[in-house]
Amino acid sequence: MKHQFRDETIHIATGGRDFDATGKVVMLIHGSGQNHLTWILQSRYLAHRGFSILAPDFPGHGLSSGEPLKSVEDQAAWIVELLGSLAVSKYSLVGHSQGALVSLETAILVPEKIQSLCLIAGAMSIPVNDYLIDASEKTMQKAVNLMTSWGHGSGAHMYDNTMPGHSFLEYGRRIMASNNRGALLTDLTACNNYKNGEYAASQIRQPTLCILAEEDKMTPIKFGKAMAKQIKNSEMIIIEKAGHILPAEKPLEVNKALHSFLNNKLS
Repeated sequence: MKHQFRDETIHIATGGRDFDATGKVVMLIHGSGQNHLTWILQSRYLAHRGFSILAPDFPGHGLSSGEPLKSVEDQAAWIVELLGSLAVSKYSLVGHSQGALVSLETAILVPEKIQSLCLIAGAMSIPVNDYLIDASEKTMQKAVNLMTSWGHGSGAHMYDNTMPGHSFLEYGRRIMASNNRGALLTDLTACNNYKNGEYAASQIRQPTLCILAEEDKMTPIKFGKAMAKQIKNSEMIIIEKAGHILPAEKPLEVNKALHSFLNNKLS
């Protein structure tokens, strides 16, 4: 659906169902250089199992207009305001990668509104390789190639895809190509500059599920484990033979974990 917000047109995927602000609202927050297509195998699955889904494109990403937001803090404030503009009073957050950082920050902004969190391939901080930052500033195609290569596990590099007709790596490239040219650099810089994750994680009291990837090269699993340890009431699932882009690489496992957790916490 299209939503006018802050004088911009924001695209929000709802999983093929009409959005109901009074339902079991789940906000899916994409990561660096991504957009709502990150969640194409989760949004419809959850929407057709009783959840009211919102998977927005941040400004400058996907089908949303505007300029990319420059910090994790700005993105978290944007999420809170967006949900308020949709008259949502209670919700759960599902964040992937940078979206996990945004979820952590959002949780300390409005703890009274958040029912649960699911953090996928996340950590309390995500420092970015200098070479990737430089490439995203100077040679966009090189940056995209690095992101898709480093972001996928060994199985994905064999083109064993869960979406017939697509290769994992090529699909990832197409997602990033659909964003504003400066979106990836802005996102990666925001990740580099975010320093509040450890404190945010320590303050979370809502039920939290951490889904981690065994072969994650972008947020190595040891950092995800540290995040899970820092969050009280957290559960942790490790998905084997998977890289950073878990929602696409292992959708069956991710969907099963999300559905089980959310169904239990929001019933």
